[in-house]
Amino acid sequence: MDIPLYMIAFLGIGAVSLIGMRIRMGRGEGARTYFESGACKTIGSREIQGDAYGIVEDKDGIMAVLADGMGNGFGGKVASRIAVEIFEDMFQDKNAFYNPQYSFRKAFHGANKQIVDYLNGDRGAASVAASVIKNRKLYYASVGNVKIAVYRNKELVPLTSGHTIGALAKKKYIEGTLTRQEALSLLERHRLYNYVGQDGFWDIEFFDTPINLHGGEYIVLLSNGMCRGVSWKEMEECLERGDCCEKMALDLVQLVNGRIEEDMDNASIVIIRVF
Repeated sequence: MDIPLYMIAFLGIGAVSLIGMRIRMGRGEGARTYFESGACKTIGSREIQGDAYGIVEDKDGIMAVLADGMGNGFGGKVASRIAVEIFEDMFQDKNAFYNPQYSFRKAFHGANKQIVDYLNGDRGAASVAASVIKNRKLYYASVGNVKIAVYRNKELVPLTSGHTIGALAKKKYIEGTLTRQEALSLLERHRLYNYVGQDGFWDIEFFDTPINLHGGEYIVLLSNGMCRGVSWKEMEECLERGDCCEKMALDLVQLVNGRIEEDMDNASIVIIRVF
């Protein structure tokens, strides 16, 4: 049976309208951002996996969190899992995407309190970093030494400096409260002074202003073990290949596994691609 010409015309117009709507949703003012995500981790040479991560997707955006646990026995594993669950619960409520800075602050303090209460403040703690992508803008925050970086124009640029003694010394030198000699003597110290899971928790490293995203960028969250196990150049080369995020995360973890030393830390990575 032949299809009437008016029906063909109607179907054609409908198809074009749907395509046009999709383009406007992806590129219009205040439009949704399209993304792909992938994550992977390795236990390294440790007996316990203390890293944890979570990703929450919503029509308003995507939230990714990575926690690097510290502590004796299972303390670090428990602390990182608590932190990730707090962030996941927070961003299951879509209202959290409307004020990322407030939501970050609430999640960090909630995670700190619950870890202290559950582990008595001395058996486990965690470094935590989280990012939110909404309407082509990146919001982020971190505590400890989990790093957040953005890859674009063939360059992976770190966004967070971390809460190590060395990073604090550099900051104090810039502010003029430490001499050059004093700062140099502290720069190589990687011991953390701030993390979730302590009564003295006080500082969160926030974005100054949201970062505009144009499409094609990768947002990367890296545990300390990943930063130590893979060079920055190797990460850039992997991201430049443009494979799916799951494959790139796996490839980088396999690089770490190929270099396992006697004291190789857990290593984990989360990658989000923005379209």
